[in-house]
Amino acid sequence: MENQQLQKLVEEISLKDFARIFRHRAFFNSRLRTTGGRYLLRSHDIEINKKYYDERGIEELIGIIKHELCHYHLHLEGRGYQHKDADFKKLLKQVGAPRFCTPLSTDKNKIKQDQKIYQYACKLCSQLYSRKRRINTTRYVCGTCKGKLFLVDSKEV
Repeated sequence: MENQQLQKLVEEISLKDFARIFRHRAFFNSRLRTTGGRYLLRSHDIEINKKYYDERGIEELIGIIKHELCHYHLHLEGRGYQHKDADFKKLLKQVGAPRFCTPLSTDKNKIKQDQKIYQYACKLCSQLYSRKRRINTTRYVCGTCKGKLFLVDSKEV
């Protein structure tokens, strides 16, 4: 799907589900990482994460578009457009839009292959700590009993 097709889809969804015209731009933004889409307050444009379309399909894309259109139409009407606002929650329910999108399986927050995990233990209470980075054991102490820490194991995942 290209940006022109996305623009047309957003305009159709806006007319069909909201009975209002979408007068701004909608386009894919490949730099979005952790969100499905974004409504820009200053320009009133909508950016969509293309990875969600590639991985989850058209149904997830339509849900994201409906969510962003809720922000768009409420903001232009001067009503509560933020996630916490009652107007926003009510409009989401009316059009069947999700409040949050499902996480991608290619999420960067997961532990990467060939990444080291460092395991530390307390000398006094034997509390275990796992970290992705090494820590300075002369500077940091156990959070439970303030005892000295020592490196137990560093393994690759």
